[in-house]
Amino acid sequence: MAEIATRRRARGGGRAGAAARRGAAAIEQMPWNPPVITDAPVEPLSPEGVAAIHDGAMRILEEIGVQFLNEEALGILREAECQIDGDVVRMDREFVMEMVGKAPSHFTLTPRNPDRALTVGGKHILFGNVSSPPNYWDMEIGTKVPGTREKCANLLKLTQYFNCIHFAGGYPVEPVDLHASVRHLDVLFDKLTLTDKVMHAYSLGKERVEDVMEMVRIAGGLTHEEFEVTPRMYTNINSTSPLKHDQPMIDGCLRMIRRGQAVVVTPFTLAGAMAPVTMAGAVAQSIAEALCAIALFQYVSPGAPCAIGTFTSNVDMKSGAPAFGTPEYMRATQMTGQLARFYGLPMRSSGVCAANVPDGQAMWETSNSLWAAVQSGSNMVYHAAGWLEGGLIASPEKFIMDCEILQQIQRYMDPSITATSGEDIALDAIKSVGNDGHFFGIQHTQDRYSTAFYQPFLSDWKNYEGWEAAGAIWTPERAHRMFKDIINSCEAPPMDIAIRDELADFVARRKSEGGAPTDF
Repeated sequence: MAEIATRRRARGGGRAGAAARRGAAAIEQMPWNPPVITDAPVEPLSPEGVAAIHDGAMRILEEIGVQFLNEEALGILREAECQIDGDVVRMDREFVMEMVGKAPSHFTLTPRNPDRALTVGGKHILFGNVSSPPNYWDMEIGTKVPGTREKCANLLKLTQYFNCIHFAGGYPVEPVDLHASVRHLDVLFDKLTLTDKVMHAYSLGKERVEDVMEMVRIAGGLTHEEFEVTPRMYTNINSTSPLKHDQPMIDGCLRMIRRGQAVVVTPFTLAGAMAPVTMAGAVAQSIAEALCAIALFQYVSPGAPCAIGTFTSNVDMKSGAPAFGTPEYMRATQMTGQLARFYGLPMRSSGVCAANVPDGQAMWETSNSLWAAVQSGSNMVYHAAGWLEGGLIASPEKFIMDCEILQQIQRYMDPSITATSGEDIALDAIKSVGNDGHFFGIQHTQDRYSTAFYQPFLSDWKNYEGWEAAGAIWTPERAHRMFKDIINSCEAPPMDIAIRDELADFVARRKSEGGAPTDF
């Protein structure tokens, strides 16, 4: 592929016309408009099936229990009169359902730019960038390499640039050139200055969580009271499947909810490895792992903004490797959506694949997972752009290719497509054309031609001869060129210089104090 790309780059052609059409902008994209799902959700489970999975989850919590490796959580749950044996907690279903019932069905996340505020819940669906891969791949490098701060910053620029990316998840690639003790400080400084979208904090030790909350507060120009009065950011945690919650993630969530911030609990249950091989069993386990943590958080802070996440897929039974975008993954996401609605909780899912490069496999697996998110009624979609190799690689080309899908989903949900007014039925237009003619030149078409249909920024709709004459450029290479154009033209969103200086001073002070402790 690298040899083909090199040869095609040498041929050039086709680019000047496209640049002229889009003017100064790197691409023509759809405006900021977080979509609302207009379709009924796909519900593969009957009401009896929902009841069966719910009962299975409750029996897991009542009869088997979940391990909480967090002393504070154990003390709180002991106070709540849960049954505790060592660090294994069993909860009655009445307690779980009472606590889960206190969680809001929707909430708002307000970043430093209030025009980017997001509603989480209901029929709203939000897309976030790829998060946490340790490695990076682009067409210029041509191989997998460790992430760096520069590469992370470039992916953050894509996060800000694309209107179909609504929130900035975790690090879009781990900058391993930054020491783990101060990595969160430098990356959050970059995130808060290069983007103005909703922020995320890793729950990996109290210092990281507290530092990020303080940086988000400073970036918003907020008092402590203003920061805590409404959710400004969120954290996402994974249980350690099977049936375990660790110390730092529970600690981080407790710190967040006590300051009014949002938490997402997402079990990572791979059927056949960390969960039963049957999807109903894997989903039941996932629901149990999520609900026990949400019950804890609601006991501590009733009404705290919480969402339930799903990351249930399957392994390749030949190799043990995770598989994504499979039929099983899609069904598990849809099934979890039914359970999330049963509990009245917002839901998070993911846009994922197991492919190693941005090829056909990458796109069909990602498309499967993204459409499963839509079908399930997901409210937050993690890793919606840029994910490769089961989460081990971030790619700017894949990021841009995924954004084409996200824009198509946004357009698919546009109510104008399914509108049925008199002008939409268009009887007068049909009458004017009659039995002999065409619709190209009539006024009804002329009034609508520029907005009637989805216009891609990446797809190439030329015929073969036109495509070949323009350089025969394959999709990943077109995406690579767009990546370079966007990075070269990207401008950071405005930030008051005094706030930027205060952020920089905070980072410098916390670095001088050692940042977050590590064992190396």
